[in-house]
Amino acid sequence: MRVLVTGLGGFTGQYVERALLKAEHEVVGISANLLDIDSLTTEIKSKQPEAVIHLAAIAFVAHGNVDEIYQVNLIGTRHLLAALAQHTPNIKKVVIASSANVYGNTEGTLDETAIPAPANDYAVSKLAMEYMVQLWHKKLPIILVRPFNYTGVGQTENFLIPKIVSHFKEKAKNIELGNLDVWRDFGDVRSVADAYVQLLTKAPVGETVNLCSGELYALREIIEMCQQLTNHNLSVTVNPEFVRASEVKRLCGDNTKLKTFLPDWQMPKLKETLEWMLKE
Repeated sequence: MRVLVTGLGGFTGQYVERALLKAEHEVVGISANLLDIDSLTTEIKSKQPEAVIHLAAIAFVAHGNVDEIYQVNLIGTRHLLAALAQHTPNIKKVVIASSANVYGNTEGTLDETAIPAPANDYAVSKLAMEYMVQLWHKKLPIILVRPFNYTGVGQTENFLIPKIVSHFKEKAKNIELGNLDVWRDFGDVRSVADAYVQLLTKAPVGETVNLCSGELYALREIIEMCQQLTNHNLSVTVNPEFVRASEVKRLCGDNTKLKTFLPDWQMPKLKETLEWMLKE
């Protein structure tokens, strides 16, 4: 299929493009700003995608401009859906990236039936987007995906794991971090990209699907793994400026539903992902 990927030049987009090409799809991006509906519509009309993977978003929870988070994540997505519904009569699948942050501080291993409880503006913007997307289900073949945390080579250092990895690669003596008492379900961007591509053809429309490893890792464990892989020790200092009051403490996903659609899909262990990142 001819697959339009929004956010094609971003961290995840680059891996999605590789996975699409490997699966012999044609890949197209867009140069239009999602907030410029006229330019966006013109581009959608000319490119006529047969499927879409919508990744473009403000994805950093601590992004400084809150208005921009809502504009891009909510209004930008609505512009995209409006253009697709009006001008792509042959569209077969629209895969939209939401976020596991919509679950907030809900404890336990979360499946898709968990009641959302967003704890920050980023999460609220994504949940608002999910509600808005419901208005388009009769007009477009949509799947909503809730990715949990994931990482890999090329992710910027304002994200936690790339920051830790870079400090170990540089053999730094000290690292300043925020709250150390957090647990996350960390995935590998290569497997995340593969799942997005497989969902284009293997999942029914109208579904909301977690994209996760199903394994919970403490921040302290990640530091210990890096120490083992590099034989380097560093001291950790908690910087109060990095501690977010609305920090989600524990976030672990249940990928049972995903595996029913993609039974052969696998996620590497986090230690393998860290080893890959430390070598690059």
